[in-house]
Amino acid sequence: MLAKELGEARDKEGLGPGEEMPNAKVQEVISKSHIDCNKDMHGSRDLDDSLSGTTSISMFLQGNRNRITINNVGDSRAVIGRTTASDGNKEGAATANGSGTLRAFALSRDQTPYRRDERVRIRRTGARILSLDQIEGLEPIDADEAERDEKLLAGEGGEDGDAEIVLGEEIDEGGDPPRVWSPHGDYPGTAFTRSLGDAIAEELGVHAEPEILTRELTPEDRIIVLASDGVFEFLTNQSVIDICAKFTDPLEACRAVVAESYELWLQYELRTDDITMICIFVDGVDTTSALKASVTGLEYDAADLAMSASGESGDKEKSDELALSSDRPVRKNMSLEKSRALQKMKKSGKSVRDVSGLEEEDFDIESLYNEKTEEEKTRIAEAIRASVVFQNITEEQRELIYKVMEPMEVKQGQWIIRQGTVGDRFYIVDEGSFEVRILPEGQEDADGTGGNRVHVYEGSRSRHSHPSFGELALMYSAPRAASIIAQTDGYLWALHRYAFKQITAEKKARKDAKRALRKIDIFRSFNENEMRDLASYLCEAKFGRGDTIVREGDTGDSLYIIEPGGSCEAVRTRGEGAPETKQLGGDDCFGEEILKGGGERQYVATVTATSKSTLWILQKSDVKRIMGSKRKASTRNMA
Repeated sequence: MLAKELGEARDKEGLGPGEEMPNAKVQEVISKSHIDCNKDMHGSRDLDDSLSGTTSISMFLQGNRNRITINNVGDSRAVIGRTTASDGNKEGAATANGSGTLRAFALSRDQTPYRRDERVRIRRTGARILSLDQIEGLEPIDADEAERDEKLLAGEGGEDGDAEIVLGEEIDEGGDPPRVWSPHGDYPGTAFTRSLGDAIAEELGVHAEPEILTRELTPEDRIIVLASDGVFEFLTNQSVIDICAKFTDPLEACRAVVAESYELWLQYELRTDDITMICIFVDGVDTTSALKASVTGLEYDAADLAMSASGESGDKEKSDELALSSDRPVRKNMSLEKSRALQKMKKSGKSVRDVSGLEEEDFDIESLYNEKTEEEKTRIAEAIRASVVFQNITEEQRELIYKVMEPMEVKQGQWIIRQGTVGDRFYIVDEGSFEVRILPEGQEDADGTGGNRVHVYEGSRSRHSHPSFGELALMYSAPRAASIIAQTDGYLWALHRYAFKQITAEKKARKDAKRALRKIDIFRSFNENEMRDLASYLCEAKFGRGDTIVREGDTGDSLYIIEPGGSCEAVRTRGEGAPETKQLGGDDCFGEEILKGGGERQYVATVTATSKSTLWILQKSDVKRIMGSKRKASTRNMA
């Protein structure tokens, strides 16, 4: 359709071979093509487009001027990786061919309710902007938000009233995205504000008119990525460019990004989203012209999307921040559904340790020390670059992580991870193929295969491909969500959770949780080192409103601390008298009764979450271990 309409437009303009169509006309034709495509979808008898919208991201390469036009409908995304001066910046990734360091810049803006201008536009049609939790009454609705958005967009409201749009603005800090809803019912619930082929949502302003950006490529432009929103759910723009920069083949770069994204979906969610990607390597640009850009449908100057090579200050610095950021927050935590599933697996009693069952007090981190070559360190660094848990480690911590990574030679058919076992290692594939198998809930592994094959990790030193799996084991004592089996002989690097915890102990000290723990009598005598060790055993879990966390009379095995922002209700029956009810909030603890005395202890109250809450969990067995170490240390000191 676009090719046809461009050809017709050229004929109308009377352009001959080699003559270029004016940029404004190109953008006009592209916009019309999107709108016409949307109309054709509405008119098709073979397509039910009532609730079936799709997003679109595309690029049109124009003529001999190395000009590209990016066309965006929805929340798929275009990103460009540009070489920067060697200024010690650590955010960029070195390219595989050694041509420099790349930094990621957005070529499109996600059209979602996270954007204030899109929220205002959608609300003006009468639509509502709410998260699912707000729709279900689990979270409060800000009645003044619509009026505040209008004023801020218009530049009113003092210091906060700047007309610039605030990127990455979160409405629901719990991670549930804001969605578009009809004023007459709980539909359609789209998390994007523009789409193709969505008839019902279109009545609420979710239309198919694209935002269009045109700019000329420069010699600094090296990588262009077009990808669906599933790629960017857990990966930042910079992470995607970092991964691509390791390769000389764009197909291998695509495979690596898709594999990394898929692994993160498996770790943090019970489902996966569409993960589609195109990667373009720009081998060279024959032009010395300055960067030029023009935009249709945006509220800011798209020329500011590119970093100023001159390092100018003022407005340029502000626009660089826009280009480097995203319009939708990157998720860093598991979903509520995933957390519930893990808690259910724990309570089922089927989980066992997947290795030796070594106690942390007996763990000797120095026994893992083994020197790595610079080449091996580089491969490990490439593998962990995009991982959330490694993003804020210091250089000293990074070197220690290299040192404690355990080399593992594996044979074809060897099980690396079994679904349902409690994980304590994170793995990097240095070489070899490893399949991911998942056994559906409630099914037995009758044939011993591990369930359905859903993915294959391909590690290759020659292709610079080093996927990883098991990241959650570094943060949570949680059952594995899938089995990993070696398809070929191979080589892995493994990082033990105890080693990771010791290396990052100060960062993971959980200051708020430590403050809450000090309120409990049994921990008041702990010194700072002992309290830090105790806090390192804490694991996070999420609960939805109405979830029962513990029941009165059940045998207790864990102490709970409510993180700030959460709330619970504790109800104690106390025999035949009226129930005693207590409201609990951030930093409050419950379950401490199980720590008193020996033997089994029961919970004295039933505790239910009254809002979506995140809790720290401290297991009784870990407390006993810490207390035992404390007594041993005291005995040695007395001797």
